[in-house]
Amino acid sequence: MRADSSLTLEQRHRAIACFEQGKADRSVATSLGVSRWAVRHLYRRWRIHGRGVLVAKPTKKPYSFEFKARAVRRCLAGESKTDLAQELGLSTPKLLESWVRTYRNEGEEGLRPKRRGRPPRRAEGTADAPSELEKLRRENEYLAAENAYLKKLRALREQGHQ
Repeated sequence: MRADSSLTLEQRHRAIACFEQGKADRSVATSLGVSRWAVRHLYRRWRIHGRGVLVAKPTKKPYSFEFKARAVRRCLAGESKTDLAQELGLSTPKLLESWVRTYRNEGEEGLRPKRRGRPPRRAEGTADAPSELEKLRRENEYLAAENAYLKKLRALREQGHQ
């Protein structure tokens, strides 16, 4: 059960009872007098989890690269996203859709876990750290650019005074 849903617990129970009678999301939303979006979302989840949709589950379950890659390959082979999500125990077919989108945009490497947080700081003595000569060259380039900018600004001001 989602905490951010606009449906009350009783509305959810009544909606699921209607789903089990064969009603679709639009008619259930109309009969309950609630947002169709919330009922549609509940309906889609109910099609996967059944009555288990009323039970709160922990979110943000991590999935391995191999698991994601197999799921994406099966989805691209033509299997239904809803059926695949149900079989694999995913919370929603949207998760599978996002994996497929990532796969199409970035390839298989996009499915690999990313390192979280700020990158580690470089030490001064490492090979990646710029040398003293490189630091001086960068500073020299910066100062030369600043000097050129100030000269141009001075010339423009003198033009305006004439």
